[in-house]
Amino acid sequence: MRPPSTLLSTTDRWDRTPPRREPRASPRDWSYQMANESLYDRIGGEAAVDAAVDVFYRKVLSDERIAHHFEDVEMNVQREKQKAFLTFAFGGPSRYAGSSMRHAHARLKLSESDFDAVMEHLGATLQALNVPAPLIQEAAGIALSVKNDVLNR
Repeated sequence: MRPPSTLLSTTDRWDRTPPRREPRASPRDWSYQMANESLYDRIGGEAAVDAAVDVFYRKVLSDERIAHHFEDVEMNVQREKQKAFLTFAFGGPSRYAGSSMRHAHARLKLSESDFDAVMEHLGATLQALNVPAPLIQEAAGIALSVKNDVLNR
């Protein structure tokens, strides 16, 4: 009698071996979330955006470098526009129907230092809300992607 390992041909052994399954990523796995969820969802959705906008404007309005840009602005309206824009920009449900970045900022004649101050406050806001550093970097990348429009370049 032949040894058991030679009873089946190589082909037969492979045909009877169940297919190898790749492990599935769990929804808790960071790479799974990065690939399948928007930044909006990963930072906490509507509640997180609402909180971020409120904290952000408290910081901006207390900063003498840039607060003057908001002197004639109805802040409740501005907050709602910003919440809608960030929801859209971060991949949430689109409800932004405002002006383009270039058009919305054209009359302000913003400088590079103005933009830098806003970026500083965005980062500080997200840190204060315990947003993980990789997500803060992703948000900064989104903000930087509209820099030339905001500065009307």
